[in-house]
Amino acid sequence: MALYAKAHEIKEDIHTCSMETYLDNRNVTESTTPCHTQQMKSASQEDCVYKQVRFVHNTMDAEVCENGGKGEPCQRQLAPQVKLLPLNDQIRELQTIIRDKATSRGDFVFCADRLIRLVVEEGLNQLPYTECTVTTPTGHKYQGVKFEKGNCGVSIMRSGEAMEQGLRDCCRSIRIGKILIQSDEETQKAKVYYAKFPPDIYRRKVLLMYPILSTGNTVIEAVRVLIEHGLQPKHIILLSLFSTPHGAESIVQEFPDITILTTEVHPVAPTHFGQKYFGTD
Repeated sequence: MALYAKAHEIKEDIHTCSMETYLDNRNVTESTTPCHTQQMKSASQEDCVYKQVRFVHNTMDAEVCENGGKGEPCQRQLAPQVKLLPLNDQIRELQTIIRDKATSRGDFVFCADRLIRLVVEEGLNQLPYTECTVTTPTGHKYQGVKFEKGNCGVSIMRSGEAMEQGLRDCCRSIRIGKILIQSDEETQKAKVYYAKFPPDIYRRKVLLMYPILSTGNTVIEAVRVLIEHGLQPKHIILLSLFSTPHGAESIVQEFPDITILTTEVHPVAPTHFGQKYFGTD
């Protein structure tokens, strides 16, 4: 019996020690957990705010300012005519792959086509539509919409032709015109070498396709040609993948009624796009 009592006493001591250790650990946990939770919450809020800032300020452009030679970033307000696709991780990844010099041509074309498709689909959202009613296979009436007739695409050769297939994938029967513009080697002025449009283009809404806006001179000359054919600038939606602030501002200053749709406005544009896409780099 004495031996049993001794064993029971040892067991109680062990249990008491275990409970004290548990309570100590629990106290430590309870004292440290709020701090840890607060840190996690703070980090989560920072991430949330960062993404919100990127989305809310998608009409802002960060560029390098001359500030004592330090090259600190500043903010530059863009015109409301310049519309940016809402930035998400998918678009950001596609932009990164396209800009990466180590990207193979196959991956480059694949990602470029994906980004083009996103821009084209958003461009279609800018076109006018009318409400309509259709009958479903079950005999029910459905209230929907359809695009108004009279839309067409115009690609600025050669890089603009990379966007034609994306437009045809979304609108199989859409008509597409072409403009060939090259810069004079001596004067650096854009010169029109070829232009072919639907004969009634003056009555249409035009999706003008040019993936890279650098100086904006080529697009300005293309718009002038369209105006000479009777088209109003307010009926032109410029579809682009990348743009510089200077390029976008130049176009808007020249034609305030035009709409520019792009995925990014950045001081450095990937001007290698055409060469890499067509394999002539």
